[in-house]
Amino acid sequence: MDHPVSISTENFIKAIYKFEYSESLDAKPGSIARELGITGAAATDMARKLAVKKLIDYKKYQELRLTPSGEKMALGIVRKHRLWETFLYRVLGLSMHEIHREAELLEHLTSDFLAEKISMFLGNPVTDPHGDPIPDEQGFVQTDEDCVQLSSAESESEYEICRLSGSDKEFFDFCHSNNLTVGTRLRVVKQYVRNRMTETEVNNTRLLLSADLASTMFVKKLKRY
Repeated sequence: MDHPVSISTENFIKAIYKFEYSESLDAKPGSIARELGITGAAATDMARKLAVKKLIDYKKYQELRLTPSGEKMALGIVRKHRLWETFLYRVLGLSMHEIHREAELLEHLTSDFLAEKISMFLGNPVTDPHGDPIPDEQGFVQTDEDCVQLSSAESESEYEICRLSGSDKEFFDFCHSNNLTVGTRLRVVKQYVRNRMTETEVNNTRLLLSADLASTMFVKKLKRY
């Protein structure tokens, strides 16, 4: 009989999954430690324990990698998190920041059975309110290859926001104040490459975004027919 997986293990596995699929983040134990607010020694100790359980591949001084079993676990956690975000947003009307905070707690308390019931209740959504893809019950993730970071979008072109990947309250307060949601149309006025800034126009209002902020927003170029 399998032993219940601890919350700390699930958070560690989920963090590696997040870092593995990010171009700007590395999945070394030190980076995972900073993400989770733990010491580097604690992260290394956890990595060694999970390697024994065949959930990750661990080699000293190298990035951590999930094994197939570890990735399956990560996708299950991500699925529950994003389903809860969708439920809390659609049904209870919580804010974008609130749904993330509450889903962080609920994901660890949810069985696969309940996750499937929530998915069916919601009509089996493929993305959450942030635009992030929701893995299906088999772990398949339907991604949109046309989505790019706003920081790398073409100048003098029109786009639609397809994903908001920030998670802190300040980020969502900014998005709310400037009507930036999934589906919002905007024009990239200019990319200031040397100064790492993106100038955009949203609803006839100019916004100058830092590279850090623009990299958390993903956009899809509008097609002209």
